[in-house]
Amino acid sequence: MAQTDLTEQPVHLPGRGTTWIRRAQGPRGAPTLVLLHGLAATARLNWGPAFGPLAGHFDVVGIDQRGHGRGIRTDTFRLADCADDVVALADTLGIDRFTPVGYSMGGPIAQLTWHRHRDRVASLVLCATSGHFLAPRWQRGSAYVLPGLARLVGYAPNRAHHLMQERLLAGVNHPRLRDLIRREMAGTDPAAVMQAAGACARFSSHAWVGDIDVPTAVLVMTEDDVVSPHRQRSLAARIPLASVHEVPGDHVVCATAPDVFVPALVNACLDATSRGQAAVTAPPEPSR
Repeated sequence: MAQTDLTEQPVHLPGRGTTWIRRAQGPRGAPTLVLLHGLAATARLNWGPAFGPLAGHFDVVGIDQRGHGRGIRTDTFRLADCADDVVALADTLGIDRFTPVGYSMGGPIAQLTWHRHRDRVASLVLCATSGHFLAPRWQRGSAYVLPGLARLVGYAPNRAHHLMQERLLAGVNHPRLRDLIRREMAGTDPAAVMQAAGACARFSSHAWVGDIDVPTAVLVMTEDDVVSPHRQRSLAARIPLASVHEVPGDHVVCATAPDVFVPALVNACLDATSRGQAAVTAPPEPSR
């Protein structure tokens, strides 16, 4: 895809704030994907190599989540607010129905987008994610510990920002990639990231994930040491219309091995959206 086909711009969401998006136009009439990145990442860091291949089939929009990169500034991070931001962005861009594509933290946001705005979601693609990340006993503990850590981070944001950057840069040796990570993270708020981690720890779609009634593709990272492959497969098993697409890689395969991840992502998106379109165009069953 030519470089001019990819645009980056701020977008103001009325009543919510200003965020930053990357957008790649696909073929005329193509379905729209909204890409939702993982914790401490940005749209560019999480999805950068995927925009071109995806744009061969889809209109593609990636958003920086609240507190991340150039996303909406916030004092209190809530996954539900992120889901509402997605629909507000679609409203602003004139997009009716779309497919949320969520990676890790983006998975709960994608699930909540369906749960809170069912008429807007045509299908779902869920990558390296789960319906819950911690057992209930650990969820209760995180409710006490993580908010306190977020406040502590607020007292030394520069130090926290440096430590967060160094953690992401560990093992990255290419100078241009290291510079990209530093630039992308320049606006990330460490306190918001801590709050986001707490929100993910407390998240559970257990009560309603089985009600998801749109075609869904679940990408399972088979060597994931952050979200276990078992949890990823369990998520797929609970969604009636889910297909499973296995990717031989760990939790950051999207960045470390895009040649492995991106083709699987394209296939999963084609699978979910084609089944979503078929469901819309299928003739009604005759009455008996």
